[in-house]
Amino acid sequence: MAIEYLGLNSVNGPFVVLEGVKGAAYDEIVEIVADGKEKKLGRIVEINEDKAVVQVFEGTDNLSLKNTHTRLTGHPMEIGLTDQLLGRTFNGIGAPIDNLGEVAAEKYADVNGKPLNPVSREYPRNYIRTGISAIDGLTTLIRGQKLPIFSGNGLPHDQLAAQIVRQASLGDNSDEKFAVVFAAMGVKYDVAEYFRHTFAESGVSDHVVMFLNLANDPVVERLITPKVALTVAEYLAFEKHMHILVILTDMTSFAEAMREVSSSKGEIPSRKGYPGYLYSELATIYERAGIVEGIDGSVTQIPILTMPNDDITHPIPDLTGYITEGQIVLDRALHGQGVYPPVNVLPSLSRLMKDGIGEGYTRADHQAVANQLFSSYAKVGDARALASVIGEDELSALDKKYLAFGKKFEKYFVGQREDENRTIIDTLEIGWSLLRMLPREELDRVDTKILDEYYDKQGRVLE
Repeated sequence: MAIEYLGLNSVNGPFVVLEGVKGAAYDEIVEIVADGKEKKLGRIVEINEDKAVVQVFEGTDNLSLKNTHTRLTGHPMEIGLTDQLLGRTFNGIGAPIDNLGEVAAEKYADVNGKPLNPVSREYPRNYIRTGISAIDGLTTLIRGQKLPIFSGNGLPHDQLAAQIVRQASLGDNSDEKFAVVFAAMGVKYDVAEYFRHTFAESGVSDHVVMFLNLANDPVVERLITPKVALTVAEYLAFEKHMHILVILTDMTSFAEAMREVSSSKGEIPSRKGYPGYLYSELATIYERAGIVEGIDGSVTQIPILTMPNDDITHPIPDLTGYITEGQIVLDRALHGQGVYPPVNVLPSLSRLMKDGIGEGYTRADHQAVANQLFSSYAKVGDARALASVIGEDELSALDKKYLAFGKKFEKYFVGQREDENRTIIDTLEIGWSLLRMLPREELDRVDTKILDEYYDKQGRVLE
């Protein structure tokens, strides 16, 4: 039975305090009605004897101490679930904002989710094709993986996220069901409209569920958005047997919202002012990815975060790196040279890549090509450093070949158009065209049999 209370004890930032509360539970959802008109939602974040501290999602504006009705619902934050969510757009707490009416839910689920039993987890295998060579070729995304993108302010991570949503698939020969859950936190209105229009114009909206928390929406709402999105993803994956790709942008906005709310609660700050439980909160979100044994479905995550001052040792990318299985790093210098997407392949890696590529998955030579491209591009850095000291004219013939390889690698392999959707075969063929620029004896990461098969073949001409 729901209990209703009249009046508030105090209002402080996004929090209100109720006194004389009985039977309240942590994380319970509260309905607040101000002056009999405006209805808001909140959740209980602290209970002390008969006092309850309520976090108000829509903010505490227009709430009076005397004429506010508060009703305890008796359940945590829930979202209505159905496969009709595909093609719909919601705000940060799951309310429809696409003028298509309410969703007729088949069931309701707690947005906090339930932890997956580690014993029932299945090892990630098959790859997800993004159509982007720097990802598919060198940092391959595997179903059930969590692979973050480390970006910076002003870098084109929004365009990259939109391109991944438009192009992502399970491969040309797959007949399995695939969908995308896209959650944006703290984005500007024009960025949100860019995502909406891009998905609508490219015709992918019908297999995308969007959650948009705008920059002018309440900060508290931002803390719920990724949990709501992942609850929908888990439902579609584990109950509707679909393969779901979840894109979360921008996790830095989520962490800063957490810092702001933590400060309002008067908690003791940790590194850079973030709360001490930042790691566990991020882990709670990232670990909601994977494959459950015996179920034909998977949840794969691409969290996107902007590194403050491009600092990869900042607490957000630092802790994210501990929890996830690799990272894709965007580079400001490449962006300045006009390379899109500006992926710096040397600090980027996918720890699960080796188990989802090769014969039976992509192509037998994939791992060898990736290893050799990494190795050769690392030598480009040495040649460039030497050229900056002694001048390019004084370099050896081999070093000059590495310089030429580096330029074409950045232009043709890393670089591609925003509307260019490459198959894995296209990516590998471009890789071989680049490797043929180097003497055969330099390709020491490729097996002789593979070299015999591909090195002397006529490939794509790179001008």
